[in-house]
Amino acid sequence: MTRAGVYEFLSAQRLGVLGYLSPEGAPRSALVGIAVTPDLEVIFDTVASSRKFACLQANPAASFAIGWAGEVTVQLEGHAFQPAGEALAHYQEIYFGAWPDGPERLSWPGIAYFVVRPRWIRYSDYDQRPLVIEEFTF
Repeated sequence: MTRAGVYEFLSAQRLGVLGYLSPEGAPRSALVGIAVTPDLEVIFDTVASSRKFACLQANPAASFAIGWAGEVTVQLEGHAFQPAGEALAHYQEIYFGAWPDGPERLSWPGIAYFVVRPRWIRYSDYDQRPLVIEEFTF
């Protein structure tokens, strides 16, 4: 599996389980709609009143589990950040490509976008024989 292959897989996914930490260090998770960049960054939106918003601002460590059709998944660990200015417009364009209803949410109070930049990715395909397991570090 190549990085291009991982991008192809991730681009076909619409949902991912985001993992993050509470202020006390307890694990939390949330199902979110995702989009992905060619650099394998994962984009999602949320609102400022959500638990994940405050938690990611306090501690940007984040992870994703993506894929549940068959036994093909991507595990991703990285750093979450909120883009601003031209970078925000760039990420929104990618996100709106995956989620055409995304611009409608711009009117929501406190709408925000996060990007998780990967530090480690594991692609696993247990549907293949032999198994395909590849890890990437950034």
